Amino acid sequence: MPIPAPAQDALAALLGARFSTSVADRDLHGQSETFHTAPPPDAVAWPVSTDEVSKTLAICHAHGVPVIGWGTGTSLEGHALATHGGLVVDLMKMDRVLEVRAEDMQASIQPGVTREALNTELRATGLFFPVDPGANASLGGMAATRASGTTAVRYGTMRDNVLALEVVLADGTVIRTGTRAAKSSAGYDLTGLFVGSEGTLGIITELTLRLHGQPEEVASAVCGFPTLDQAVECVTATIQSGIPMARIEFVDGEAARAFNQYAGTHLHEGPHLMVEFHGSPATVKDDAERFGELAADFGGTGFDWATTPEDRAALWRMRHGAYRACLALRPGATAVVTDVCVPMSHLPAAVAAAAADIKASGLVGPMVGHVGDGNFHSQLLIMPGNAEELAAAKGIATRMAERALAVGGTITGEHGVGVGKRPLMRAQHGAAIGVMAAIKAALDPTGIMNPGKMLPDMN
Repeated sequence: MPIPAPAQDALAALLGARFSTSVADRDLHGQSETFHTAPPPDAVAWPVSTDEVSKTLAICHAHGVPVIGWGTGTSLEGHALATHGGLVVDLMKMDRVLEVRAEDMQASIQPGVTREALNTELRATGLFFPVDPGANASLGGMAATRASGTTAVRYGTMRDNVLALEVVLADGTVIRTGTRAAKSSAGYDLTGLFVGSEGTLGIITELTLRLHGQPEEVASAVCGFPTLDQAVECVTATIQSGIPMARIEFVDGEAARAFNQYAGTHLHEGPHLMVEFHGSPATVKDDAERFGELAADFGGTGFDWATTPEDRAALWRMRHGAYRACLALRPGATAVVTDVCVPMSHLPAAVAAAAADIKASGLVGPMVGHVGDGNFHSQLLIMPGNAEELAAAKGIATRMAERALAVGGTITGEHGVGVGKRPLMRAQHGAAIGVMAAIKAALDPTGIMNPGKMLPDMN
């Protein structure tokens, strides 16, 4: 149902030119990074303050208009698609770093600040924000999806690095959660509730983030392995040995082939690990040597070390470009992108089973992963409109999730639920889905906040 005329008039009066119903603006905010599709929203708003977000939501609440939060639009499970129409609230004009408290190792920011912009702002402080999902995502979006990435094995996810929030609820009420203190035992953890809520409970308008000291020494490397099993077993052994990895990333042979074709690299087209060490010169040297010895035990060869900032940047730019590189393996294709996370002891079997499934399907499905914490991804390439390929890819993704649940894992380690993982939520949470639904009903009684996402239908 289109946005009622009184609501459009009120939004236009509030926001002026920053409220749009043009086809171009709607289409721009109706796109997805992956195969998920939906019609464009009915309108787009660009607020510049918490007060404008509050008044926008109050109008939408009064008229029953669905509201979808939008950052950089890089989520992978259709989180920001307007599946029920309504208004997209684009927060990218709220992009100020409000305060850096270097002595407390904290920063307060608006949600449209991207992770790269924040780290540029922090360069003179000796601090940085470590959560790195690959894309230059907005930090508000990263909090909403509880993002993590390549550095989570050492620095944690957004859940571990968000201390406090300002949130606008569905009816326009503004609340603050958390504190600037390192810890608190006062009441429910509302910050934790909104981190990962995917815009279904409110719109984040301010974040207080935990910062970390820039390491004195950094060294990165890539090494190859003869087989998939040896590469993944090396990861498990590395983590169990207590070597403090800053990053330990896995790419399979298909992904290595994609890098070679797309980025002009010269990796052997087999499994690889990409690793990074942070610390003092002495500890980095010791950690790297210990890892090298361990990797050799599993057949690791061809260590290519990157010790200059330029070489390290090139290495991780290659890894972060995996999505586009893998798409190029099949020109014209889109992708069913999925991730699961399992306990470390089950990682080798989970990766092997997924690889066997992909091979049996005949699809091209490169795998990569933040395997230091048991999280891996598959990018299943399908041609748009090919129902048979889509069904096969969805079947592989579902079986990956089911195997993860069977060993105590999760249906998603970092991509989130959105539209894509929604049918699997009951299998993971059981009766706890009812508790989530009760929270949703209490905070969003008219159901306007990002409807059709995360929670399955309750009837």
